[in-house]
Amino acid sequence: MVKQKLKAPEGAPSDVERIKRESNFLRGTLKEVMLDRISAGIPDDDNRLMKHHGSYLQDDRDLRNERQKQKLEPAYQFMLRVRMPGGVATPEQWLVMDDLAEKYGNGTLKLTTRETFQMHGILKWNMKSTIQEIHAALLDTIAACGDVNRNVMCASNPYQSEVHDEVYEWSKKLSNDLLPRTRAYHEIWLDEEKVAGTPEVEEEPMYGPLYLPRKFKIGIAVPPSNDIDVFSQDLGLIAIVENERLVGFNVAIGGGMGMTHGDKETYPQLAKVIGFVKPEQIYDVAEKVITIQRDYGNRSERKNARFKYTVDRLGLETVKEELEERLGWSLGEARPYQFDNNGDRYGWVKGIGGKWHLTLFVEGGRVADFDDYKLKTGLREIAKIHTGDIRLTSNQNIIIANVSTQKKKKINELIEQYGLTDGEHFSALRRSSIACVALPTCGLAMAEAERYLPRLIDKIEDIVDENGLRDKEITIRMTGCPNGCARHALGEIGFIGKAPGKYNMYLGAAHDGSRLSKMYRENIGEEEILSELRVVLSRYAKERNQDEHFGDFVIRAGIVQATTDGTNFHA
Repeated sequence: MVKQKLKAPEGAPSDVERIKRESNFLRGTLKEVMLDRISAGIPDDDNRLMKHHGSYLQDDRDLRNERQKQKLEPAYQFMLRVRMPGGVATPEQWLVMDDLAEKYGNGTLKLTTRETFQMHGILKWNMKSTIQEIHAALLDTIAACGDVNRNVMCASNPYQSEVHDEVYEWSKKLSNDLLPRTRAYHEIWLDEEKVAGTPEVEEEPMYGPLYLPRKFKIGIAVPPSNDIDVFSQDLGLIAIVENERLVGFNVAIGGGMGMTHGDKETYPQLAKVIGFVKPEQIYDVAEKVITIQRDYGNRSERKNARFKYTVDRLGLETVKEELEERLGWSLGEARPYQFDNNGDRYGWVKGIGGKWHLTLFVEGGRVADFDDYKLKTGLREIAKIHTGDIRLTSNQNIIIANVSTQKKKKINELIEQYGLTDGEHFSALRRSSIACVALPTCGLAMAEAERYLPRLIDKIEDIVDENGLRDKEITIRMTGCPNGCARHALGEIGFIGKAPGKYNMYLGAAHDGSRLSKMYRENIGEEEILSELRVVLSRYAKERNQDEHFGDFVIRAGIVQATTDGTNFHA
């Protein structure tokens, strides 16, 4: 049998490919333009490169019209994202990020759905100082955005602590080993000078001079929890634990949540399991998967450039064969595993070594002080006395981890003093919610998400309470655009912004993250959202089977069709 000759899609390269080609390995003119104080912004070419350094140029859209009237440039500011594999930080690092948010940002921190920190509101002339102070805390922002492998996620739920440390070490190794090799970041932000022996011509042995066609995401899940939504990843690794020992990982490829409104050639997709590997083999697998995407991904149409489209175009088996050929060995047969949820477990949980873990609910992932809720101050005071670590979850929450029994008492006193909550006073629906930033800072947002979802849930909770469902976990996710930062297509109830105050409403994803949602109503506002949910939630309360999740019910009841493959998402 003749092996199929693989090739990338034909077509002229996108303008971003030109920018990368001319950038001198991601340098561009960033060093010069960041010193220019005439404008708070930077040219578009350099902004495209900034992503590879962990940042996007944004503007405050709440002020956009008024500044236009005054003939002022937009209120430019930078978003900066930290690379922090597995979401694990020390208390000292938390305090640094807290301080930087006050000193250079908008006073808040955003906990992202990829288990890391994000700061908004940084002015151009403060960017270098911010990055240098992050670096001094032994963190960085390299490859937190851009056409490279991004922050590597891993399971964070505390009841999995028996294997978490090992899984975390693997996520850290993957993140470090898959970094770009260019010294651009160190030269631009850390004032690194070339030393004798530094090659005149740089090389990127894995990425190549053009890097990847689009971003690439890796996550490691530990059953029975799929908290990192492993099937949403370009490369997902499912830990296989036998006799309380990590024996390896099932490998899943080709997931991704983003799409484009009105374009049926784009869709969210679930990663598919293709085999099993030993722990020490995962770097080799990750590197070879990345090179397949490098060689055969779409460099002409960025909206079709994610690895999921490469897999679907070439075929899953073809990509697996190519992977095994590049590896020089075959994957093992996938091992059995079982997921039962993709949420966080709140409150105190005792783990190995007599240590305690406390998961706190952070609505929308926004760490700020509010009039009646001093969340940021409370977390700062906890970090000052905490001697364990702090874990950011993929559901935008925070875990005060590895707490001694002695420290637990003091931390409980601070929790009571500042009114911090593990979510027990909220509905299970609210505790299962995720929202992206959206307005006012995201340039892609078509509608509100983080600022609106809590208010919408206030009203949905009335319906939930009427039907006796307050303690029933139902994942609800909202994004301001179809890019999928809050993994909307894996929400049992999902909303994608279509226009100001208007959303596409989706139902039917699996509670364990193994099935996509399906469009239920298009371009609807709050009144219709509540009307539709009143009907569906009432039916769920009356007609559900014992222990049946909402997403499974709407499929069984014929309210929407099951979507187990993204190619059927629009059908």
